[in-house]
Amino acid sequence: MSHMRYSCLMAVDRDHVLRSAAALLTRKSTATMDEVAKAAGISRATLHRHFAGRDALVRALESLGIAECESALEAARLDEGPAPDAVRRLVREIEPAAALLAFLYTENQLFEGEQQNPGWTRIDERVAALFRRGQADGEFRIDLTPAWLTEALYGLLASGAWAVSEGRVAGKDFTHMITELLLGGALRH
Repeated sequence: MSHMRYSCLMAVDRDHVLRSAAALLTRKSTATMDEVAKAAGISRATLHRHFAGRDALVRALESLGIAECESALEAARLDEGPAPDAVRRLVREIEPAAALLAFLYTENQLFEGEQQNPGWTRIDERVAALFRRGQADGEFRIDLTPAWLTEALYGLLASGAWAVSEGRVAGKDFTHMITELLLGGALRH
């Protein structure tokens, strides 16, 4: 029993450390492991026990980001109703994870070579399928590929997250800004 309680505590600690690291790195992407440890309220040694180094930490943040994305995709019910409404729901659902995703977007090693997490491909496929459905239903332009619309959405999510974190844009405007700009260009007239 005590072993189970101990591993639960460890899991909670690791989650706390990850979320603290995410919050810090989304504000300051160059933060050191010392700064991450301080933000999480733990020693550098304890941080090192959880994550061997920055790369291991970034990989763990990647898994968290993918999980949050997949959860947002589920909550957005992408197969229901008009595709533009599904895009709006998706942006609203993904907003809490947008800053973390923006940080991950800049970590080039996550997207190079054999090491790429298959979660990104699963997410890409689901988002592209939404744009493909919108095109098939005559809602979205067909001269813009689903792959390009997907990339455009990611770019807008990252830009929106950075603009909000730097105080250039109000957080309450995040979903409206992104969906109106994207859909303004994507909708078929």
